[in-house]
Amino acid sequence: MGSDTHYPEEAPVHHVTVSGFWIDRTPVTNREFRKFVNATGYVTVAETKPDANDYPGALPHMLKAGSLEFTPPNHPVDFTDWGQWWTFKFGANWKRPYGPRSAISGLDDHPVVHIAYQDALAFAQWAGKELPTETEWEFAARGRLDGAEFAWGDDFAPGGRQMANTWQGNFPHQNLKADGYERTSPVSAFPPNGYGVHDMIGNVWEWTSDWYAPKHEADAPKACCVPENPRGGREEGSYDPCQPNIKIPRKVIKGGSHLCAPNYCRRYRPAARHAEAVDTSTSHLGFRCVFRERKPP
Repeated sequence: MGSDTHYPEEAPVHHVTVSGFWIDRTPVTNREFRKFVNATGYVTVAETKPDANDYPGALPHMLKAGSLEFTPPNHPVDFTDWGQWWTFKFGANWKRPYGPRSAISGLDDHPVVHIAYQDALAFAQWAGKELPTETEWEFAARGRLDGAEFAWGDDFAPGGRQMANTWQGNFPHQNLKADGYERTSPVSAFPPNGYGVHDMIGNVWEWTSDWYAPKHEADAPKACCVPENPRGGREEGSYDPCQPNIKIPRKVIKGGSHLCAPNYCRRYRPAARHAEAVDTSTSHLGFRCVFRERKPP
């Protein structure tokens, strides 16, 4: 698990053991999430006006329901300012992925997006499932190719074939769409990995249940101490640099998305990981679930 050759938060490579589990073949789709909402009346975080008490110092006109939407510029930008391509759009949510005038008509088989952590958790509980740990997610993503760079091997585009929905071109202003998609894609549009699982890489980032820590723990000194089913991080939260007065816990997200590019965020690999504030939803963030066999008492 992990990588020593990419981003520092992926290190060090270490050994773990994982108990058996079942994982959804695809991310949860708009069709599936609609069934959940129709059955329960659930309202997502992006559809809910933020409570001013939770965001001291926030500008009153920003305390409206909405979500982060990717808005590409038409020219190269400074990568240190992600505000150049992300916009908090009022009215954006899972039903209105590009704002209040958009809809998901024709996108039933695309992954549901604008999903905050508690939204993913609520769906999983309704479905009788759980969210995967980071260990489970990475194990499933590798598809029996232990140590391979990508979920399908060590060649990003074998024979010139695009194996996942990622960004081709210079992010964020030039999207060549060599994979055929500008935004999200149907969840089975690309080949499954060795476990028969689709979209573990690209399309949308996926929530895991692990709290984020800035690196992995190294191997234990004895082989007998290899951790079994480890869960990472602690629920301490970390400061958001854009909201320094607000301490927001962060979970690990995995898999990269259609916005991951060779010149920016090369996180379209099983080992890649990123932190996401639990109250945040975006236009490239979704989830899938797992089921673990419950042993009798």
